[in-house]
Amino acid sequence: MRPSPPAMSDAELAAAIAEGAGEILLGIRHRDLLTGPLVGDVGDALAQAWISTVLRRHRGRDAVLSEEAEDVGDRSRAGRVWIIDPLDGTSEFAMGTSDWAVHVALAVDGTPAAAAVSLPAKNEVFRSDDVPATHGPLTGRLAVSRYGHSYHSAAVADRLGMDAIRIGSAGAKAMAVVRGDVDAYVHSGGQYEWDNCAPVGVALAAGLHCSRLDGRQIVYNNPQPYMPDFVICRTEIADAVLEAVATPW
Repeated sequence: MRPSPPAMSDAELAAAIAEGAGEILLGIRHRDLLTGPLVGDVGDALAQAWISTVLRRHRGRDAVLSEEAEDVGDRSRAGRVWIIDPLDGTSEFAMGTSDWAVHVALAVDGTPAAAAVSLPAKNEVFRSDDVPATHGPLTGRLAVSRYGHSYHSAAVADRLGMDAIRIGSAGAKAMAVVRGDVDAYVHSGGQYEWDNCAPVGVALAAGLHCSRLDGRQIVYNNPQPYMPDFVICRTEIADAVLEAVATPW
């Protein structure tokens, strides 16, 4: 008989998965034995295979929504669903940068209940059960895509006098806010739930403001997992950020 896996809380499991998948991904980049787009393809596939196997063994009754797996069944009717991005920032990973992440979150009735984001190339794991509160003086900086501003992030930067800091993946940008390196991450270019569920779960646990750009609460495990926009920012500037994105520029 196969021994039962040791009992872990949902938050402990999320962190263990995020860390373990990160170790697998670092191994895939070992000594540049694989290069170019092939690195990203292999990373996506192997991280997904490992994560899905772990979840089947430890949380086999829960639903799963992952970027790298087919969305089958009526997953949106489940009360508990793991929302996974096995490799957030595939292009950054393939280029050999450090701005990529692993996202693991459990949403319960639409809200992130446990979450972890690992930044393996930086040897960092942020987890919702023990992330320190984000505090300290404001930096006056805003995380933006490595390609530059969106319309709404440019409006925030202009109206609040913030400097743009280019960062690769969504998880890396969000964790820059959690870490206190920047004050806000404003996204309006469209994402999917797996791109931001774990980052939002960690950010909420750190005491940050997280919402849609119109101020509505972010709700996960929707039938269609497309997420048009959101903001993660310091609470001290939340009202000003929301006002900036709501006013025509």
